[in-house]
Amino acid sequence: MRTAIFTGTFNPFTIGHADIVSRALAIFDHVVIGIGYNPAKTEHSDVETRIEQIEAVYKDEPRVTVEAYDDMAADFAARHNAVAVVKGVRTVQDYEYERNQAEYNRLLGDGLETVLFFARPQLAAVSSSAVRTLQHFGKDVSRFLP
Repeated sequence: MRTAIFTGTFNPFTIGHADIVSRALAIFDHVVIGIGYNPAKTEHSDVETRIEQIEAVYKDEPRVTVEAYDDMAADFAARHNAVAVVKGVRTVQDYEYERNQAEYNRLLGDGLETVLFFARPQLAAVSSSAVRTLQHFGKDVSRFLP
């Protein structure tokens, strides 16, 4: 079985994230969504709530599992015998960041590969931080969430 991990804080999990999972499932047999702790980001909802929300999205898709992790992505991948990390890229800045992360994952993960999915144009502006901002101002964000 070819497993990939999809890591992030997913705060919240958006339609852009769901699109990456869908596209990854066309290539991999199993996708493990790993909710990581990033000290550089402000936690909006607790990890357990995010796990429950994402699991609800994939309740009828046995090829997707969701769990939290608090170590390196390469270590998380190793625990799941993952062959790749999948990530979404919206901008040049995203690409540069993910390229650097891919190098570390390759070095630390004994050749662990990274597969980048470029955001579909209609989803390129959707980000968790933008959705959080809209929520803060009381706007309806349902169209940005799966």
